[in-house]
Amino acid sequence: MHEMSLLRDLMRKIDRVAAEHGSRRVRAVRLRLGALAHISPDHLREHFRWAAAGGIAEGAALTIEVSSDVDEPGAQSILLESVEVED
Repeated sequence: MHEMSLLRDLMRKIDRVAAEHGSRRVRAVRLRLGALAHISPDHLREHFRWAAAGGIAEGAALTIEVSSDVDEPGAQSILLESVEVED
């Protein structure tokens, strides 16, 4: 399934950010969902919960900003905007 692949990649990025800050816990994640990403925010949220289960982002607050600009460079992407980690 395409969504699982995207979420595994996203979790690797989140893990890398946390490791760079010496943290083993992620408090919040902010994503930008491109206008042509072919996944709804609710569906993305479900997949995020599944992908984060048992990892450092389990239970993290998830904010999803949805773009309506079909001409922006990331229109088909799920972009990691920010990661908030515990100290």
